Amino acid sequence: MEGSLKYLLYVPDAYNRTPTKWPLVLFLHGAGERGDDLELVKKHGPPKLIAQGREFPAIIVSPQCPKEAWWPDHVAALEALLDEIVARYRVDEDRIYVTGLSMGGFGTWALAFDQPQRFAALGVICGRGDPAKAALLEHVPIWVFHGAKDQTVPLKDSQDMVEALQAAGGSPKFTVYPDAGHDSWTRTYEGPAFWEWLFAQRRR
Repeated sequence: MEGSLKYLLYVPDAYNRTPTKWPLVLFLHGAGERGDDLELVKKHGPPKLIAQGREFPAIIVSPQCPKEAWWPDHVAALEALLDEIVARYRVDEDRIYVTGLSMGGFGTWALAFDQPQRFAALGVICGRGDPAKAALLEHVPIWVFHGAKDQTVPLKDSQDMVEALQAAGGSPKFTVYPDAGHDSWTRTYEGPAFWEWLFAQRRR
């Protein structure tokens, strides 16, 4: 499916005080935040934290998936959005990251499979990808998160991707929260470890 996407955009306060290029994070929300109300996108993840006053050392773009649609069907629109942001802002193209939760995790895998050379790192939270395509991403730093008690997206979906990446020669990080259900994103995004790791990665 084609079409432009509405989105939230965060630009660091320091952007206009320095001529440097900045990392870019693309955040893909879950199925519950689809529609035409951008306020819904602030329910989880980076947009939630930004709304609470948290600052990030990166440009963050958080598009909204149309109602009844699915992120993997909008890969072309996501790529066009990234092209637009790169054209309009000083983006360090060796530090473009994608992270998403649930349906957004599905979209993270789909987007990376389509442009495997574009991204510096992926953060995939309770998503599902195609293990047959894992070899495309063996060179990409990836951190996968999942709740062991997830009843919405089975833990096995992440396990299968991690095992396929390892078999292809990759070395993904994999965190399983033993007591978490579907919400394996709150502690991932709110803690410092994921962000410190993400911003340390550069495109290989």
